[in-house]
Amino acid sequence: MAGHLGRGGHPPGRPVTDGARAGRTASGRTSSARGRRPGPTETREAILAEAREMFADKGYDGTSLRAIARAAGVDPALVHHFFGTKESVFVAAMRFPVDPAVMLPQLLSLPPERLGETIVRAFLQVWDDPDRRAPILAMLRSAMTNERAAAMMREFVTSALLGRAGAATDLPHLNIQAAVGQLIGVMILRHVLHVEPMASASEDELVELVAPTLQRYLD
Repeated sequence: MAGHLGRGGHPPGRPVTDGARAGRTASGRTSSARGRRPGPTETREAILAEAREMFADKGYDGTSLRAIARAAGVDPALVHHFFGTKESVFVAAMRFPVDPAVMLPQLLSLPPERLGETIVRAFLQVWDDPDRRAPILAMLRSAMTNERAAAMMREFVTSALLGRAGAATDLPHLNIQAAVGQLIGVMILRHVLHVEPMASASEDELVELVAPTLQRYLD
């Protein structure tokens, strides 16, 4: 599961050996040595690979687009061209199932009285999809056992999710964090611990149960 946070089989927090780094560099630049320029797909994947390793090694706050570009051997403008922002690089590199820059404006454009129900449904749809749930579980499990992984997740969630939500609303940060904590607790019981009847409850049952509490945090 930690493979989502590190590249080449190296989990976050474990230093990459010189041999492994040298092997990666050699394989990553063989085609260039023969004079063949990498195509857009190869370049994009090279950027993501370097970003994935850099986020794991240096955390979200300690990683910059310029540093990612330098490690990938490309112009920073190319990283901007492919992804736009560091946040979008993180979402793509870590296979994060939602982009807060897209999701939050959509949610906040709704009538305030509908926020609780809409957010619960959105979380359930992400977590109930095995393909979208897998990278979140991988990052959470890594964060529970690895401080670097925990710092990376904390920095990203604070900056991209909680910070953006706080800036866009008049809500106290504590209220926003309580709402997120409520949802994460439900999802862990449902999809990590598989506690019944939470694990097999329908979407409508959980929305009816959880949405009023969430709405209280957000009112």
